Amino acid sequence: MSNNKKCPGELRRQTLRLVTGAAVSMFALGSTVGMAQVPAMPKRPVTINIVDVAGNLALTQGAIEAYQKSHPKLVSKINLTKAPAPELPGKLKAMQAAGRSDIDMVLTGTDFLAAGIEQGVLMKILPADASKFPNLMANYQPAAAKMQELAGDYGIEVTFMPAGPLVEYNPEKVKDVPTTPAELLAWCKAHPNRLIYARPANSGPGRTFLMGLPYLLGDKDPKDPVNGWDKTWAYLQELNSCIEYYPSGTGAVMKELGEGSRDMTPTVTGWDLNPRALGIVPKSFKVAPFKGMTWVNDAHYMVIPKGVAPDKVAVVLDLMAYLLTPHAQAYTYDEGYFYPGPAVKGVTLAMAPQKSQESIKEYGRPEYDGWLKEFPHTQSLPPDAQVKAFALWDQKVGAKKTK
Repeated sequence: MSNNKKCPGELRRQTLRLVTGAAVSMFALGSTVGMAQVPAMPKRPVTINIVDVAGNLALTQGAIEAYQKSHPKLVSKINLTKAPAPELPGKLKAMQAAGRSDIDMVLTGTDFLAAGIEQGVLMKILPADASKFPNLMANYQPAAAKMQELAGDYGIEVTFMPAGPLVEYNPEKVKDVPTTPAELLAWCKAHPNRLIYARPANSGPGRTFLMGLPYLLGDKDPKDPVNGWDKTWAYLQELNSCIEYYPSGTGAVMKELGEGSRDMTPTVTGWDLNPRALGIVPKSFKVAPFKGMTWVNDAHYMVIPKGVAPDKVAVVLDLMAYLLTPHAQAYTYDEGYFYPGPAVKGVTLAMAPQKSQESIKEYGRPEYDGWLKEFPHTQSLPPDAQVKAFALWDQKVGAKKTK
């Protein structure tokens, strides 16, 4: 946390909790009154460097490449790279201290969004550049609009997933499927080292499980990991006794599940569909909801590091706006990686590429529609609370078992 007790630390923490009512009104109306001028476009094509710390390129790369192809006067090249979310804040801090801006845009989940805002390495996009995103809040699906609030002034939501937490399992090995945290703990103790999940700071399913437990366990305040999660921390420490180790990312979890070295993992909609579509996990594997669960929704965001040259900022903002168009959003169905994917209204599966349509029809689960209506929804923790939750999990649970 910042040691500055007033500005900018306190203002940053206030911004994280919710977009202000006035800002929301401006976005909904598409007003540009009183807003700064968006940077001018470059006079010659520029190279844009994009880093993905969320696996988001699976959803947006096709649209990004389409933008580059259709805007040759603005973009000469777009370099796409991937990095672990926990490593990027430090890397950006070092670059910015050296006066460099080697990264022009980051595609992120709530993990780096939280850390990037907390460590002061991200540029404010709103409300100064809100004219690039007319009717922003009104264009999102209602649940996606709630997730946009988490970004404050610093990010633009690009994809949305209802998430979970769900339980994924091998039906040949798991006959009594846990439907409560107590049943999951009992199963884990009866089958030591057969349950696995990844470090929440770098795993969508891991952090969704972490954030969903307070609702399932009836904790005092599900939005306060420091003072309101006594039951959750006690539960995870007990669950820790029958878990061999915590991988650093979800990909390793799915690999072990598919190979048969583990039988069960907490999951989310996208990480259920996509590994089965890719053949990493057998198609026959099943999922189950927890009784009385609350969906902890998830999203990916587009953010800009501080120090990016104004002409590049202009192009990045234009790319962001393009990625919110229905045509670009249709790419985000992918093969179910962030199911369903689109954040904006009115983007149907019929609009997606044929491969996406076929994959989701084959590997999707009809029961999701019912579960999404049956159980209530909430958004992920605000970024500052996520930073605290991840640090506490590392300290209390994963300190000696994370690989």
